[in-house]
Amino acid sequence: MTATEQFIDVLKTLKAGDRKLLRTHAGLGLDQSVQGFDLFAGIWWPLRQNSSKAPRREVAWLVAKIFASYPIPHFPNETLASQLKKRQPTQTQDSNRFAQRFDRMLVLPLNKIESALQWALKCIAELKYPKLDWVRLTYDLSIWERDATRLKWANQFLQLTKGDSDVNRDSHDSKP
Repeated sequence: MTATEQFIDVLKTLKAGDRKLLRTHAGLGLDQSVQGFDLFAGIWWPLRQNSSKAPRREVAWLVAKIFASYPIPHFPNETLASQLKKRQPTQTQDSNRFAQRFDRMLVLPLNKIESALQWALKCIAELKYPKLDWVRLTYDLSIWERDATRLKWANQFLQLTKGDSDVNRDSHDSKP
């Protein structure tokens, strides 16, 4: 099991009070609260000590907060972009606005993406059967600065149909 998979497993087992504490830190930096820092350090630091391949601190903090807000069940190969595609409205005008909001997310730097991810996860949570590959999301955010990551998300959103899983499988196999 990779360090990232271990990190997601720890997030899945957080108690309700710990998830609530993380939710209250939405939009805040790690250094803005002793309670938030202590909780996060207890989650992340043991993994980092055991593996240099654990998610970067900034990415792990971001994922912990968004997971606490939307603990969507983990399913491998169910990428954020593919799940958003399933949630896209069918009305042309609404569909265009939805796609534009997704496009705006793709150009945000990592330190500004949290609210856009909150929107995306809220949309996914409204699906009848919400699911998300949290490990893949964490990997992608770890390499968010790479244009190829954002292009992959754009392609998944634009090209995926409900029965197409080849793009998802390929993206999951290309771990950094």
